[in-house]
Amino acid sequence: MDRTLIEGGSWVTAAGGAVTMRAAATVLSVFLSLDFLSAQSQSDRMNSSSVQTGETGRKNQPHIIFILIDDQGYNDIGYHNPTIITPTLDKLAAEGVILENYYVQPICTPSRSQLMTGRYQIHTGLQHSIIRPRQPSCLPSHMDTLPERLRQAGYATHMVGKWHLGFYRKACLPTRKGFDSFFGSLTGSVDYYSYRSCDGPGLCGYDLHDNENVAWGQEGKYSTMLFTQRARKILESRSPADGPLFLLLSLQAVHTPLQPPKSYIYPYRNMANVARRKFAAMVSTVDEAVRNVTYALRKYGYYRNSVIIYSTDNGAQPFTGGSNWPLRGRKGTYWEGGVRGVAFVHSPLLKRRRRVSRALLHITDWFPTLVGLAGGNITQSQGLDGFDVWPAISEGKESPRKEILHNIDPLHKHPTESKSRDDKPGKKAAAESPSKGAAFQNPKKKQKKVLKQKLDKKSGFKLKTTKKPQIFSHEAAKKSKPVPKLKLKSGPKAKTKPEPELQPGIQSGGAPSGTFHRKSKTKSKRTTSQNHNLSQSRSAHTKPKKPLKEQRTPKPKQTFVQNQNTSQFGTPTPPQLWDTSVQAAIRVGDWKLLTGDPGHGDWVPLQMLPTLPGRWWNLERSSSPLSKPPSLKTVWLFNIRSDPFERRDLAEQRPDVVQQLLERLAHYNRTAVPVYFPPDDPRANPSRNGQAWAPWADGEEEAKYQGVYKKGKNAKKKKKKKCRLCKLKSFFLKLNTGMMSNGI
Repeated sequence: MDRTLIEGGSWVTAAGGAVTMRAAATVLSVFLSLDFLSAQSQSDRMNSSSVQTGETGRKNQPHIIFILIDDQGYNDIGYHNPTIITPTLDKLAAEGVILENYYVQPICTPSRSQLMTGRYQIHTGLQHSIIRPRQPSCLPSHMDTLPERLRQAGYATHMVGKWHLGFYRKACLPTRKGFDSFFGSLTGSVDYYSYRSCDGPGLCGYDLHDNENVAWGQEGKYSTMLFTQRARKILESRSPADGPLFLLLSLQAVHTPLQPPKSYIYPYRNMANVARRKFAAMVSTVDEAVRNVTYALRKYGYYRNSVIIYSTDNGAQPFTGGSNWPLRGRKGTYWEGGVRGVAFVHSPLLKRRRRVSRALLHITDWFPTLVGLAGGNITQSQGLDGFDVWPAISEGKESPRKEILHNIDPLHKHPTESKSRDDKPGKKAAAESPSKGAAFQNPKKKQKKVLKQKLDKKSGFKLKTTKKPQIFSHEAAKKSKPVPKLKLKSGPKAKTKPEPELQPGIQSGGAPSGTFHRKSKTKSKRTTSQNHNLSQSRSAHTKPKKPLKEQRTPKPKQTFVQNQNTSQFGTPTPPQLWDTSVQAAIRVGDWKLLTGDPGHGDWVPLQMLPTLPGRWWNLERSSSPLSKPPSLKTVWLFNIRSDPFERRDLAEQRPDVVQQLLERLAHYNRTAVPVYFPPDDPRANPSRNGQAWAPWADGEEEAKYQGVYKKGKNAKKKKKKKCRLCKLKSFFLKLNTGMMSNGI
């Protein structure tokens, strides 16, 4: 019998061969046509996707989820402190990269402005304090933002939570700064249930907004849960195939007021300190919020191509339950407790995971890092102070950042009595002029209710200048130039290198043995300490300033560094280039320099004792509460690598390093724009805007003010008259609150 082999290896007889062969041919043709069609459709999809990616020049853009927490301290997370219950955060951090050398700003607005713009606050005019609810101020109108650049790269951009970057005009709102949608609060602090925000007695209003409209009717819903629900709704309402997503979840927690749901307090019932107990409970609500967001990322298909960034905006406030232990200082200060932030990155896209990174990073670095990760064009953003640090985070490479300018605030001079400030508005009136380089200049004009810069009578030096006071507007920030970075190299090899360097080391006595080395390009007859300067790294476009001139005062106040140089070399040195009474802080390599009044400088231990803070607060005091602080102390120097807790001040031992860091501060100050801190606008009162905080100057041009608002003397006198009664009421209120809270 004749048999024929057909497709599939089956044998058929000749009798049924014709039918079977025709059937096999038909089946084969069907398969071939299906294969052809599928190949064609696949080719069409590839071609269409290549056309789409060809339009942007990018492929596989990751979804970016940035979770920003308010006032979480170094000791307020589980992987630093096991008494804080944060299993989700601990797991995400352990599976990602923990950033242990990451820095933010000491208060809310400066950190958020630098995240949004990638520029130091001296280049945005926001050097001084926060943006108050009634202040006509916001981000400079001409300056691009992170969501704008990501939107240009093809991203859908959404923000949920706290804004706190000004809202006096609609042009200042998040939806006008690059976000496709916004749901959250505009001011710095709101009630977690009623969403009321106050800026003084009788100045309270509703603050919850959906895009550019007031979101009435949400009272009674806990803000952390409400914001998390909106974030999940954004993830659910779209598909990962719709394009890349940038979601900024800026939670209000764990900022005051301390209002956690009661169910979250129970696990911390054994904590004796009530404020600490409530604070820890609020951290647990944050942990649950992050768990819900990450669950939604997995459920809706975002996770495999996502980058999750978790960061605090500043250090914690121990008086309200937070803890930065064992770091020095607190929120609102330039000690490590105020500026060293809790942060980690979690992503399947990380090349080296499950590790701790000690690369030097700053909050300004997120702008170029995320724009570069998204495939955007970073060259379109001029004057950035941040670096693309993704290789340092993902691959463990060396960070391109070598220094950080924490800030220069010319309006904050060293006071005669130490008075720390918090994020609350209206605590201190401005004391200087906002003119450019206010640390050096002496404006001549004076106006009513406008405070011009005045030289400190204790200061013996001023800088010659021919510049006049400027009328500040955010347009002045356009003229700022990027600051060249100071490179650090090894001491012995510095002779053959063109750049100055600092490589700290530790001697047997514990002091750093490294020093700055520079290759001089000009001849000089100055002393050895003067030759150690950073003039080589100055901008080529900036002319060197003239030497400081000594004023005719009975007893001029010379800086500590000058006294050291005199005693060390036997000859007096010329005046310094920096007024050390000005509040400033800078980090170069492992060295950190602080001048002026850095803020409350105690090491605040864990809140292990009952509510009233007297006993536990005084366990670690830099000075006795009854003694006055050293009014002449205006310079501090620390080696952060060997002394991360800032317990050994090396300013006396290393005047050469102090001198060069002062030079660096002077260099940055020459690039600063005027401080913008306008007076409160009475039109902002919520009673004039439907009992809600909302833009009140819509349709007007960007506000311009000369000088800085100064409160009248009458207001201070009234406060003094009420002082005794207020203190008594406050004491009994705290006592009663403590007694009631202990029952929780």
